[in-house]
Amino acid sequence: MLNGFKDFILRGNVISMAIGLAVGTAFTSVVTGFSKAFITPLIGLATGTVGNFNDATFHIGGTVFPYGLAISAAIAFVITAAVLYFLIVVPMTGIQHKFAKQEATDPKSEKRDCPHCYSEIPAIASRCAFCTGEVEPVGTLLEKVEVPAPR
Repeated sequence: MLNGFKDFILRGNVISMAIGLAVGTAFTSVVTGFSKAFITPLIGLATGTVGNFNDATFHIGGTVFPYGLAISAAIAFVITAAVLYFLIVVPMTGIQHKFAKQEATDPKSEKRDCPHCYSEIPAIASRCAFCTGEVEPVGTLLEKVEVPAPR
């Protein structure tokens, strides 16, 4: 039982996930601090409050509702998501597309119907495998096929 737990903990993706979680937590605290220090006061100034609406509350009965904290958390979330998207996701997607290998198309994977028996055959076939009737190979696909040179 302990060996299974050790294997689970030492598995590479679990360690990578733990590192990512720690970095994400640190990044979130930086963005939250930035939004509380600069963005929230700017929004407070723009909306006419006294610079910072973290302390904004309303009362119903004897209960206090600190809606300013919810707004600050939403702002921090939007900033975090925007920074992650524009500084990590977009560049990584570009890098992945740049280095993605072009898969060679298999000429046998493209199909067509035999004009004699209407069975599905490869587009480059010159004879139907079902009715043995001769068919004209599709010319554009033949250009893709590399014929090995005789030895």
